[in-house]
Amino acid sequence: MGDSMKTQLVSAIQLQDFELQDEPAHNQQDGRKNSKVCVSVVVGAEEQTFTVEEAVETIGFGRFHMLLFFIMGSSNIVEAMEIMLLAVVSPEIRCEWHLQDWQVALVSTVVFLGFMVCGVLAGYIADKYGRWMVVVGGFVWSAYFSLLTSFAPSYGWFIFLRSMVGCGVAGVSQGFVLKTEFIPAKHRAVLLPLASVFWMIGSMLIIILGMLVVPTLGWRWMIRFSITPSIILIFLFKYIPESARYNVSAGNVDAAMKTLQWIANMNHASLPPGRLAEPIVSERGNWRILLSPSLRRTSLLLWYTWFVASFSYYGSVLSSSELLEKNLLCITNPDKDHQIKHRQEDGLCYCIPLAMSDYQTLLISCLGEVALIPLNIGLLNILGRRMSLMVLQAISGIFFLLLNVCTTMLGFTVLLFLLRSLVSMNFNVVYIYTAEVYPTVARSLGMGFCTSFSRIGGMIAPFIAQVLMSRSVIWALIPFAFATAICSAGNFLLPIETKGRSLLQNTS
Repeated sequence: MGDSMKTQLVSAIQLQDFELQDEPAHNQQDGRKNSKVCVSVVVGAEEQTFTVEEAVETIGFGRFHMLLFFIMGSSNIVEAMEIMLLAVVSPEIRCEWHLQDWQVALVSTVVFLGFMVCGVLAGYIADKYGRWMVVVGGFVWSAYFSLLTSFAPSYGWFIFLRSMVGCGVAGVSQGFVLKTEFIPAKHRAVLLPLASVFWMIGSMLIIILGMLVVPTLGWRWMIRFSITPSIILIFLFKYIPESARYNVSAGNVDAAMKTLQWIANMNHASLPPGRLAEPIVSERGNWRILLSPSLRRTSLLLWYTWFVASFSYYGSVLSSSELLEKNLLCITNPDKDHQIKHRQEDGLCYCIPLAMSDYQTLLISCLGEVALIPLNIGLLNILGRRMSLMVLQAISGIFFLLLNVCTTMLGFTVLLFLLRSLVSMNFNVVYIYTAEVYPTVARSLGMGFCTSFSRIGGMIAPFIAQVLMSRSVIWALIPFAFATAICSAGNFLLPIETKGRSLLQNTS
């Protein structure tokens, strides 16, 4: 209680006592009633409350958020390395186990299958029991099974273990929700797109590892080295607290208050006056919330948007690797000689590793994921989330078709660079919009459902980009262009714009 409030309370009590002394005896009983009323009114005026949203906005941006940005952003390094590893290791396992195109594509598919199956489960657990444990558990799980992958004795074991890695990555992806729930509204449109820097770092790290390790030690050692960031981050996560929004929704107000006070101290800021008070929500993690009247259309459109985001992103990644590995540039309808890149006198040649120039092209294309971040931030702040999705998806469809244009290696690299920029920006926006549009009680589950639908796109993309590409380049690119065009039109129907809106605690 502040000093001014104490003074007012004492003065009110003293004034009432003085009035009681001057009143007749038969009026003192009524006076006591009035005294109680007076005191209760003063105390009631002193009782102030605030919500987590108000606390987050009052604390503002500071040292805690820089730590959060670094550690949680680094989780994107792990996710990117596990996904991009498929593009680097595909030529190696094709060589070792003499795989056909569909078998190579199946490797990517089982990873996304594991992600899809575990995505909803991870979201449910995160909403029901907390975000922190799901994210840390995802790191441990994915690192463990990724290490086991490097010892896979056969193709069957390899794809099984990679599907288990996909399950772990599904938990890691919940880190985006944990991060979003701590960031003030006006900073989300800037900080969240900047996380692409970490994704780019992860993509480049695995490509550099491929350049340095695969030619000398082999792909197995490359995978063993790739789990190093996961091990480091597991220990750094002790500096990241559980989401205060989750704790409040679960009724653990004291833990939420301690977290907010710790953040305020780190940022040299103060909490709003009063006490933290929000209603306990018993319906946490209920999938019916996602299909409630207020969210039904949003959820259905988002599921397709996530499907297309993943379908187009991994389509661009795997298409570039396939075009380079099989030398399909400027070849409209590949003949059988290009199904395994080329024939030799003694039969099909399976062992065609990526050349140094191929690695360099992949590295340059990775830069495309961050080169247009300023444009991404500008679109989010000027056009908003919905319009940004529409514009980025429409232009992505055009660039998919442009990949079929016969050009030089420099021209192909520029096209690939721009395409990777566009599909990466689209993924940024859909992540941000999803985290903002769902309430806290179903935010992780909503993200889990969305990422699961996205992995269906990831499961299909390899069979288009790696199998159909060997038959017809243009027919392999058309599905990606068509899907993004339809998605662009569909997002016009999204009913909610989240630009500048606070994160909701529940649907009411």
